[in-house]
Amino acid sequence: MKKIILTIFIFSFLYNAFAGIKGEEMLSSKAKKTVTDTIPFVIDEDEMADYNDSIISFPSSDLYCGWDTINTHSIKFDIESLKEDTKEIALYDKNSCGYVHPFSGNVTSGFGPRKRRFHYGADIDLETGDAVGSAFDGKVRIARKSKSYGSVVVIRHSNGLETYYAHLSKINVEVGQEVFAGEIIGLGGNTGHSRGSHLHFEVRYLGHPINPTEIISFTDQRLVADTFCISKKTFNYVCEAKKAAGKTYANSKNKIHIVKKGDTLYAIARKYKTTPKELSKKNRIKSTQVLRLGQKIKL
Repeated sequence: MKKIILTIFIFSFLYNAFAGIKGEEMLSSKAKKTVTDTIPFVIDEDEMADYNDSIISFPSSDLYCGWDTINTHSIKFDIESLKEDTKEIALYDKNSCGYVHPFSGNVTSGFGPRKRRFHYGADIDLETGDAVGSAFDGKVRIARKSKSYGSVVVIRHSNGLETYYAHLSKINVEVGQEVFAGEIIGLGGNTGHSRGSHLHFEVRYLGHPINPTEIISFTDQRLVADTFCISKKTFNYVCEAKKAAGKTYANSKNKIHIVKKGDTLYAIARKYKTTPKELSKKNRIKSTQVLRLGQKIKL
């Protein structure tokens, strides 16, 4: 009898112990299913530093809304938003390399109206293959081929200015590269819409061209002053440019364009400030028609 009671007691003890372990496993399993990860995603200090550096590493990041490496021209700001007072900007600081003339050549065409359009820069005479240098310290935003500018380099500077170097035969820099004043960025040439080897040099601020002679003395090949004041008067030429464009279109009426090599209906329409559709209608031709050399196109 004692053996039977002892056997029942041991069996009971083992059963309860086994059931307790199983119960704890089930509770633990349920607890695991209901527990969620409440630890928030945190960027460590190194990652945050890299993120901040990627933003402030672009020159004039406080003025420009982005770093456009595709479009040659930055988005233009509204000139009317400028107040009557002036904004003085330093052309260089004590830690920079200052100013170095892009190329020592004569100016063959200055800033201002031409016969058919407004000229937004200064053309400096050179020979194909001559070395062209950066005017100021900065970072390369554009380094590519353009239909009108040919091989062109655009450099943005810390004061908000951008300098353009067009019609190059070779580009020696790449987008995102930091350059210093006087550093060779390319070789002079005759690419794009160009007649003869020369450097087309432009200065722009927030997309709008500035007469470079207001900043640079091309005769002395140095800066006019260490600072430059920007105001509404800086962009008075815009009205003059619009008048020149309107005059070009008015003078093109009842005239004829003789087709030259490379001419298309679209290019001719763009040149005379009209549309391919209008030219097609006047000349009774299809807008997709291939033009013949010497063909006369009514404007």
